[in-house]
Amino acid sequence: MEELYHALKKHLDNGRVSKEVADLSSYSFDASFGEYMPDIICQPMSTEEVVHIVKLSNQYDVPIYPRGSGTSLSGGPLAVHGGIVLDFSRWDNEITVYENDLMMEVSPGVITEKIHKVAESYGLMYPPDPSSSRVSTIGGNLAENAGGPRCLKYGVTKDYVVGLEVVTANGDIIHCGGRTVKNVTGYDMTKLIVGSEGTLGIITKATLQLIPKPIDTKTAMLQFDDFITSGEAVSKILRSGILPSKIEIMDKYCVDAVLSTHPIENVTADAESVLLVELDGHPLALEAEMKIIEETCAALPGCKVIIAEDEKQASELWEVRKLVSPAIVKFGPTKISEDTSVPVSQIPAFFEEIERIRQTYQLNLVVFGHAGDGNLHPNIITDKRKPEEMKRAEEAVAEIFKASLKLGGTLSGEHGIGLFKKPFMYNEFDEAGMKFMKDVKQALDPNNRLNPGKIFPDEHERFVLVHDE
Repeated sequence: MEELYHALKKHLDNGRVSKEVADLSSYSFDASFGEYMPDIICQPMSTEEVVHIVKLSNQYDVPIYPRGSGTSLSGGPLAVHGGIVLDFSRWDNEITVYENDLMMEVSPGVITEKIHKVAESYGLMYPPDPSSSRVSTIGGNLAENAGGPRCLKYGVTKDYVVGLEVVTANGDIIHCGGRTVKNVTGYDMTKLIVGSEGTLGIITKATLQLIPKPIDTKTAMLQFDDFITSGEAVSKILRSGILPSKIEIMDKYCVDAVLSTHPIENVTADAESVLLVELDGHPLALEAEMKIIEETCAALPGCKVIIAEDEKQASELWEVRKLVSPAIVKFGPTKISEDTSVPVSQIPAFFEEIERIRQTYQLNLVVFGHAGDGNLHPNIITDKRKPEEMKRAEEAVAEIFKASLKLGGTLSGEHGIGLFKKPFMYNEFDEAGMKFMKDVKQALDPNNRLNPGKIFPDEHERFVLVHDE
């Protein structure tokens, strides 16, 4: 490792290679609750540097873990087998806009919010909007196929990636896709790489498709006396002929936590759950569409509708959603952020399962998320210093996954599998399905050098969920 360190230093200057304990400790964790110490940190700022690092890792038989801002909630960039963490956060300065093509080319370390702002300066929009966009990098978004509130109407990250530059496991540079909207030449390697969590190749450049920015938006908050009714409201809105850009949900525990520290006018803490709905488009159309939503939800029992009168009030209503994550940590120091998706029609049934799990395991279990596409975030607030409580939390997580799969859902909608969900993979895929994915990994990374220890469970890690008959 010492020899590798000096070989890396010859090609990465200005302190962009480190094996100092303080630096290694800073990269030993992410936004999940795992902790693994790497051996070396590298901060490449060009494709050529990435190629050189990969070739040295092959020469010295050392694994590599691509990393953005460390906002992963699934342990995605953790160095579970030691080795090199490839930190792209300093490679954040390359943005080229092709205005007439409605496209943008970016380096992997560019912060997602910067992409939004640059696009908007041209009257355009990059639709994917993960909640961590203020701090997350586009490289991390690509690795996890990140989502966000706007995905209901516009789709997820992979839907806006038209081209990639990728460094392979053996140090080759390949190009997937290009700069055209349509491209069916050969296998769609672009879609394969996006969402592969850094296990099949290292993204060094991405070409993103932009769209015209909608002229205006309009927001409504729907407060419900019954948790299940709010779930039913989602399906009714989507069947009303209106497609909102966002439908977000929060249970009463989330709303109470936010309001206890950040009171917001017209929002009360007596509702069992809250939906936030945003429409975008032409102002005249928005008035008519919002009236349809108001009439649709007025027919539901115990529903109170607040329609934002202006942009300022809309921003205040959205603060309730934005402040959920920081607000709920007052319940405990350890936040287990889960991410599962169910068919929209099954949201009410999933809510019933969550309430049962909350009562059974006596935990601070809250639910919020992107109700419009069924992607929900059950969060357990606990204390990892209390073994008995953590054991109950782990059992509750397994129950959440079991409920989701039983209802036709999936283990992850946007956070990825990473380190912490891999024990459950055989509950969603059969042996043939898992073998097919493993064969792809084996073909592209035969020495298992790219982000090892993620997605695929070892035999002893399998967790078997028994479904009720």
